[in-house]
Parts: sequence; C-alpha cells; structure tokens
Amino acid sequence: MSDPAKTRRHAERVRELVASLVREIKDPRLGMLTVTDARITGDLREATVYYTVLGDSTEQASTAAALESAKGMLRSRVGHALGLRHSPSLTFVLDNVLDHAKEIDDLLAEARHRDQEVQRLAAGKKYAGDPDPYKSDEDEDEDDSERVGAAEDKG
Repeated sequence: MSDPAKTRRHAERVRELVASLVREIKDPRLGMLTVTDARITGDLREATVYYTVLGDSTEQASTAAALESAKGMLRSRVGHALGLRHSPSLTFVLDNVLDHAKEIDDLLAEARHRDQEVQRLAAGKKYAGDPDPYKSDEDEDEDDSERVGAAEDKG
C-alpha cells in the first residue's frame, strides 16, 4: 500500500488530467461536462472519476456513453502522464450536484418553517417555574447571617 499523501496527490492529478483531456474528445455525444472529484485506490490501480453534466437525463446518458467509448484513450494518457507502470483503470460516476443542492435547499426551507412554527407557538408563553430559578446574591447574604447566628448559639 502506498502513502496516503501520495495517493491524494495522484487522485488530484487524475482529476486535473481527465478534466483537461475531456476537451480533446471529439465525440458529439459529450455534453457540458465538469469533473468534480477523483479517487484512486491505495495500490494506484483503479481510479473513480466523478463528473456532472449540465442538462437533462438524455444528455447525461449520452455523455456517459461518450466517456465509456473514450475510456481507453483517457486511461492510457492518464497512466503515461502519471508515470506509473500500470495505467489505472477508470470508472466514471455521475455526480448529481444539482440534485444534492436542491435537496439541501429543501431541507433548509423545512427547518426554517419549523423554526417559525416553534416561535409562533412560544409567543406569549411563560416559563413554568420561578422567573429566576437560580440563587441570587441576596440569598447568599441571608445564608451567611444564618450560619453566623447558628455558630453563636453553639458557643
């Protein structure tokens, strides 16, 4: 197994290389593609490249087909650029960043709505206990005078 820092550097380099090499692919099926991340195994034999495509599901499917057909060229060029004995096999995974962002926005909107509902329910309500449930300075003064009086009684 190789050094984790070396693995991270190679993964970052794979991401950069694939992003630049995709521009050279002359396949008309290739859409507006952005390489978002790359990960490589510790033995540097397998690399997973995450990408996103601007467009609908048909454009995503055609881009996936174009990447699969160009996988051999990309693999050999990446392996040669990395200077490895064995070129890492590439796996492309569609990363739906826009779907994840929409899901997060929906969750945040729901949390805001629930917070507003809690604030609406809490408006005008009072606490069940004393207004100041903690001991105050006056209470401490009374306790000290009681202790002094009790000590004098014993003496």
